[in-house]
Amino acid sequence: MSKIYEALHWASSFLKEKSREESAGELLLRHFVSMSRTEMFTHFHDEMDPKVESQFRAAVDAHAAGRPVQYIIGFEEFYGRRFLVNEEVLIPRPETEELVYGMLERMRDLFGKNGEVSVVDIGTGSGAIAVTLKLERPELMVTASDLAEASLEVARRNAATLGADVEFVHGDLLQPFIAEGRKFDVVISNPPYIPVGDIAEMSDIVTEHEPHRALFAGEDGLDLYRRFMEELPFVLKERALIGFEVGAGQSEAVGAMLRETFPGAEVEIVFDINGKDRMVFARIKK
Repeated sequence: MSKIYEALHWASSFLKEKSREESAGELLLRHFVSMSRTEMFTHFHDEMDPKVESQFRAAVDAHAAGRPVQYIIGFEEFYGRRFLVNEEVLIPRPETEELVYGMLERMRDLFGKNGEVSVVDIGTGSGAIAVTLKLERPELMVTASDLAEASLEVARRNAATLGADVEFVHGDLLQPFIAEGRKFDVVISNPPYIPVGDIAEMSDIVTEHEPHRALFAGEDGLDLYRRFMEELPFVLKERALIGFEVGAGQSEAVGAMLRETFPGAEVEIVFDINGKDRMVFARIKK
C-alpha cells in the first residue's frame, strides 16, 4: 500500500521512462482519488485505498501503452465544461475553443442578438462545438451532424448531461440538409484535415486510439474542404457566416477555395494562441 505522494512519484518516473508526459500521472491520480489539486497535496501523506491504487496503476500502465488519458478517465474539459469522450470521438482540443470563441464574436457582429440565427456544426464528434454554442447563446437554433452514429450517441449524451437543446442529424457532411432543402445562417466545422502521409510522424497516442475518420483527409488534408465548397452554396442563406478549423499551413488554400466559391466573400484568417494559422472565417453576402 502506497501513500499518495509515493504513487505520484512512481507514476511520474514510470511515464517519463516510457517517453510519456509525466503530468498525466497527476491527472490520473487526481481522478482516481477524486480530489482537486489542492486537496491532493493536502492529503499527500495519506495511505491510498488498495483497490483505488490498483485501478490507478492499471490506468498508468494503459497510458504508458498509448491510451489517451481522456479516454481512460472518460472526459475532457472544453470551454469550462466537462465533455464525455470515448474512442468514437476526437478528444476536444484547446484550439477548437478558440474557433468557438471567434464564431461567437462574429455572430454577434453580423447578426446582433437576433434569436432566429440557425447554426449547424458539421462533424460534431463529441458535440463540443454545438453544445458550447447553444449553452453560451441559448437563443441560437443549433443543429449538429456526424457521419458516425456512434459519435452522435456521445454527442447526444453530452447535450443531455449539460442541458443543451441541440438537434442531432445522422449524415454525410451537408447531404442530409441539401436533401431536405434546409438553409442555415451559420456553418461551423472542425473537419478531418491531416494529410494521410503525416501518420508516421504523429504520436501513437493519437494514431492508434483516436478515430481516423476524424483525423485524416486525403493526400493534402484538404479533401473535406473541397467537398464543403461543392455543398455549401445549397445550404446557406443570403447572408451567412462560415467558420472552419484548419491545419497549420492550410489557411491560404482554404481561404482561396472560399473566395472562389463565394466571390465577394469577406475571408479572414485567424491565428491561434500558439501563432499557428488555425481558423478561417467567411462572411457571405449572396
